[in-house]
Amino acid sequence: MKANKEVKISYWAHHLTTIISVTLVLVLMGIIALIWISADTETRRLKEKIELSVVMNDSIPSGTTAGLAAELKASPYAINVRVISKEEALRNWTADTGEDLQEMFGVNPLSEEVTFGVRADYASAAAINRIKKELEKKPGVEAVSSPDAEMVDSMNRNIQRLTVVLGVVAAIMLLISFVLINNTVHLTIYSRRFTIHTMKLVGATNGFIRRPVILNNMLAGLIAGIIASGIIAVSMVGAKEAGLPDIATYVGWPAFGIVAAGLVVAGLLLCGLASCISANTYLRKDYAQLFN
Repeated sequence: MKANKEVKISYWAHHLTTIISVTLVLVLMGIIALIWISADTETRRLKEKIELSVVMNDSIPSGTTAGLAAELKASPYAINVRVISKEEALRNWTADTGEDLQEMFGVNPLSEEVTFGVRADYASAAAINRIKKELEKKPGVEAVSSPDAEMVDSMNRNIQRLTVVLGVVAAIMLLISFVLINNTVHLTIYSRRFTIHTMKLVGATNGFIRRPVILNNMLAGLIAGIIASGIIAVSMVGAKEAGLPDIATYVGWPAFGIVAAGLVVAGLLLCGLASCISANTYLRKDYAQLFN
């Protein structure tokens, strides 16, 4: 009776160790995922800071500028469309240069403008050039100013390098995570190797022996995924309360929900796969090999 109690205590101690170990690994995976999402959000924000300005002719029919602005708002590439009147353009010029053009020329020589940002998917030199040529053909448009193509391409190259680096880091972390989880689960099954062998001797099939081992470890992975998600959620809220950068503004709670679900699924699948591999290893061994 005492021996059985000790075996049960040892069994649950191993499972608790598995849950704790897998939780720590999943927290690390979750942090990597959040960094990836944050980086993607920030790169999209930087791309969408690229701004084009459409300068209208001075002698255009009333409503032409508003019509072009409405057309841009309906387009798939424009965001933050804004009409700048002649008066506002003059104020901006005076604020930037200190020169009062109206006083110099007697009239306001500036024209109405329409400014807009481009969506991240269109933030390339080629796409901006196409947009620019398309707008220059519009009636009433005098000129279209856009950022230097080399600057846009340079920004995109840097973003691509960052994406590649993060991708490599994520792949390495996933591999390390599986190795760590596999080792943890392997140790849990190692403690039950003689039980597995005994079940084989009494005629239990491999599937019958393997099933509870896999399910128990998948349960441990499920619990670890839920705990890891909770730890990350509490950390996100705590960071904001502590006055640190609000991670939720970069990630968003819907995106965190996807990450949390991914951690739970990862815990289930990784623990299930690792336990299947380890169980098969001991099912193939004979009694003498169990002492190695």
